[in-house]
Amino acid sequence: MVATVAAMTFAASGYGQAYPARPVKVIVPQPPGGGFDLVARTLSEPLAKLLGQPVIVENRPGSGTLVGTEAAAKSDPDGYTLLLGALANLALNPGLYSKLPYDPKLDFVPIGLAASFPYTLISRNDLPVTTFGELIAYARANPDKLTYASAGNGTGQHVGAAVLWHLAGVKLTHVPYKGAQPAYQDLLPGRVDLFFDNSSTARVHVDTERVKALAVSSPRRLPMHPNVPTIKETGIVDFEMETWVGYFARSNTPKRVIAQLRAEFEKVVAMPEVAAAFEKRGATPMRLSARETEMLVKQDIDRWTRLVRDAGIKAD
Repeated sequence: MVATVAAMTFAASGYGQAYPARPVKVIVPQPPGGGFDLVARTLSEPLAKLLGQPVIVENRPGSGTLVGTEAAAKSDPDGYTLLLGALANLALNPGLYSKLPYDPKLDFVPIGLAASFPYTLISRNDLPVTTFGELIAYARANPDKLTYASAGNGTGQHVGAAVLWHLAGVKLTHVPYKGAQPAYQDLLPGRVDLFFDNSSTARVHVDTERVKALAVSSPRRLPMHPNVPTIKETGIVDFEMETWVGYFARSNTPKRVIAQLRAEFEKVVAMPEVAAAFEKRGATPMRLSARETEMLVKQDIDRWTRLVRDAGIKAD
């Protein structure tokens, strides 16, 4: 009996030391090719080399980001299924949906955040404003006249803009599209007035002067748009927004597994080539401790849930 117990204990200990003993899957709750997918795939290869097992990216889009995030929330808490978590599916969704099939705080624990993506507020070239201040003044004088595009109801472009208008005390008309590219097909010829888009996507249109950049959502001016002020810098409204993106595990995953994943993740985000890959796409590399990451995620879940509900934005 003693020998049997000892053998079982040794086996359990050996299994624990062997993590990972098989491939690790990362669920991306969006289609291939987007910002979520970029971060997941940039991280997966170097992380696989450190873990000694493949890290497989699995795209699970549907119902915005709900399908993939719910699948990750219902996976076994063993470290073999991770979530590509971001501001959208973890901090914006709780305010957007009256009932979520997962709880961002209770179901997930951060492994680490890798990059953040700011937004740029752009307008059609012939809109009769040249600054963010002029835009707000025009919107106040012409309620509901201005239109703003988004890549879909409940997306970061929609939520960020809607919260911004709410805080500024102005009313604009939302025009949702099925993705950013259809939105640009109407913005460039002037059929819609504004678009609060991911800065990396907006960059090419700003650089070629096909649209006007009025302000950026980041805490500091962006190297790609050094002459464009931040929204907060204008002094009109206290507003900042950056979409952080990183890896998350199921809550109740063994602490030793979480610790190992965090240690290897930290090595990956410290790699110069990884940072360069993010910067090339207009993202800001992030280097936070586990404690700082946990605090930021919690604060943003609380903050954005309140902001979204106060602005009355709904996705369902």
